[in-house]
Amino acid sequence: MRHNIRFLWSGQVIELKDVGPTETLLDYIRLRARQTGTKEGCGEGDCGACTVALGRLRNGQLVYEPVNSCILLLAQIDGCELVTIEDLSRDGTLHPIQKAFVDVHASQCGFCTPGFIMNLFTLYHRDTPGLDHQDVATWLAGNLCRCTGYRPIVEAALETCRDAANDAFSARASKTIAALEDLNDGDDIFIRSKDTGFTVSPSTIASLCAVYLQHPDATLVSGATDVGLWITKHMKELPKVILLNRIADMQEIKESPIGTHIGAGVTFAQAATVLAKQDPDLGEVLRRLGSVQVRASGTIGGNIANGSPIGDSPPLLIALGARITLRLGRVERELPLEDFFIDYGKQDIAESEVLTGIFVPRLDANQVFRAYKVSKRFDQDISAVMAAFRFSLVKDRVVDARIAYGGMAGTPKRAAHCETALIGASISNEASWQSAVTALESDFTPLTDMRASNTYRMDVAKALLTKALLEVGGSTTTQTRVTGHREREVRDVA
Repeated sequence: MRHNIRFLWSGQVIELKDVGPTETLLDYIRLRARQTGTKEGCGEGDCGACTVALGRLRNGQLVYEPVNSCILLLAQIDGCELVTIEDLSRDGTLHPIQKAFVDVHASQCGFCTPGFIMNLFTLYHRDTPGLDHQDVATWLAGNLCRCTGYRPIVEAALETCRDAANDAFSARASKTIAALEDLNDGDDIFIRSKDTGFTVSPSTIASLCAVYLQHPDATLVSGATDVGLWITKHMKELPKVILLNRIADMQEIKESPIGTHIGAGVTFAQAATVLAKQDPDLGEVLRRLGSVQVRASGTIGGNIANGSPIGDSPPLLIALGARITLRLGRVERELPLEDFFIDYGKQDIAESEVLTGIFVPRLDANQVFRAYKVSKRFDQDISAVMAAFRFSLVKDRVVDARIAYGGMAGTPKRAAHCETALIGASISNEASWQSAVTALESDFTPLTDMRASNTYRMDVAKALLTKALLEVGGSTTTQTRVTGHREREVRDVA
């Protein structure tokens, strides 16, 4: 066990012992390190002004990912390389991204510019030879600009990010990899704060369960995309924090002929590609979950464990028949994901029990899947209604159905009456499944809130079921969708 965090910054190893449980990365950069190029905007991971890049080792490769430093905890960057806006230029020479911004006049007031440049720095270090306007728009969905306009910003990205990276960071990549390998020692981290609090960053599930048994009042933090807002917006005091992002066993994805095991600490960015191989709708929904910054930090397990009735991943996974693994001390148990959600704010999880993994069965040859997210904004918005459907077919007859909705009840919930009404229906005969659409009224009594009225939610739920059945029955998605088309001639954006 060690009592500090260590990370790489500007080619130097930084060691910090005085790290508070709720100290954010942004506060460290601006208030302690006095590097003020990184800006504070919304304080909730929405605007991207605070974006910095973290270099991490993924399967032995150096990968730069954008993160919102305003909600990421400082202790979470142990073992990473930190890159801020001040690190990009060298000896008076601008980084290619910075130069492109100057050349195409992509900055006016400049407040948002550091965040845009740092996000595009991570895109610059991706292998994206076929990069197009839509790719850039997707990548920048988490960065807001109120005065420049996005045309020159996108132009700067297209000019620089299509070719292989050629900067100081790519030139010293092998040295960076070696330095990060040395930093990732596998030790547990325990840092006591000035009062009775502490930050613990275990490296194994066993260590996690042991410390959580001793301190059941501690707050578990995975990606901090939710807990970070408790700190910055709700001003919560979290004296005891246990970080989950260094536990190797919870970062694994294991594919098998029968399904995919996803560790609870796997980020949405990591999971999206694997899940999209099962069905393109999984990739389409996940690319609209937050922004690239949120997806680089937020985890599948965290999205489940916080128990939100409007989380996007639970309906997807419930419709696929996912099961979760929970561990208390040394004892593990498994249950269907839908059984985890009992009521609003109440889950089937004991004191000191931890969600460690999710198993997602593969679709059988006779099964089809559809999923849709409806929100006020297309990008980076919370769903008003989230719907996922898995139909098992024999010829054109439905022999089994799993239908799950988010935003329609106090928990993510299956539509049991609707599923029963669909059995035996002919996909190609609309009249045979109209009773299933009506049956949704027996499954849900949605609420009215600031995102949608109960009437709107019910109408949308029925419309999404109708759309899914029409598509499975043969309607092309160019007829039924504005985006996320499944036809081969339309390229999906990862």
